[in-house]
Amino acid sequence: MTVQNFIPAIWSARLLDKLRKNLVFGTIVNTDYEGEIRNQGDTVKVNQIGSVTIGDYDKSTGTGDPEELDSTQQNLVIDQAKYFNFKVEDVDAAQANTSLMEAGMEEANYGLTDVMDQFIAGFYTDVDADNTIGSDASPISVTKDDAYDYLVDLGVKLSEANVPKGQRWCVIPEFYLGLINKDPRFTKEPDTLANGYSGTINGMRIYTSNNAIQITGDGSTTFDNYKVMAGHRMAISFAMQISSIEAYRPEKSFSDAVKGLQVYGAKVLRPSALAVLSVSKG
Repeated sequence: MTVQNFIPAIWSARLLDKLRKNLVFGTIVNTDYEGEIRNQGDTVKVNQIGSVTIGDYDKSTGTGDPEELDSTQQNLVIDQAKYFNFKVEDVDAAQANTSLMEAGMEEANYGLTDVMDQFIAGFYTDVDADNTIGSDASPISVTKDDAYDYLVDLGVKLSEANVPKGQRWCVIPEFYLGLINKDPRFTKEPDTLANGYSGTINGMRIYTSNNAIQITGDGSTTFDNYKVMAGHRMAISFAMQISSIEAYRPEKSFSDAVKGLQVYGAKVLRPSALAVLSVSKG
């Protein structure tokens, strides 16, 4: 069905706002290694230096020979490619007193960002086993009385892994926010922003997103279990590039069209800087 089927006698100057999800996973990653990527298949090589030995100094023997630093290399592969391609018929554009092309670009931008958000959310599987609470098979059935406490426990997991206190985050599903909103420890200083930020618990900035991963722990088709991710910005590195965007006139129609290509990739470079809580909605 085309836009032409909806042409009324008078076009409204306003477009109906969409009911959209909060997109937050793209804001809790780092882009330190984005580099000059251009195409799907490009690779960002990340080097990591090993620990330096600290020894007891004896002036009679000195420091001895210098140790050779160990280094490891990880590859952040740009292996995701997403596109959009839409057109606006000339007759539709002529009868509209609002910019359909501009509205279409806004929708394309949201769609690309939403898919990217879901992609990053899936990296909960790369967490260190010691930094998990609950599991797919045995999720924690949280209530309003203990939901806050489990988020505190996630923060403790990060602290025990020597993760820096600053720039910590936690992404929870909406039902979980409903539970902690019933806890006076969380609601005594409410601070909710439009981008899904909902306050702080144990040094972690709490965000809500409907892109929080849902799982079926019992093998059924009912997605009533969720992954609550917490971590530090250093944990996941992300690199993205709008590889191409092009406006054109399709050969077989009287219309303006635009298409675009976005390439990106992400990698968990520090698994110990992530923590995951498996919960049941109950």
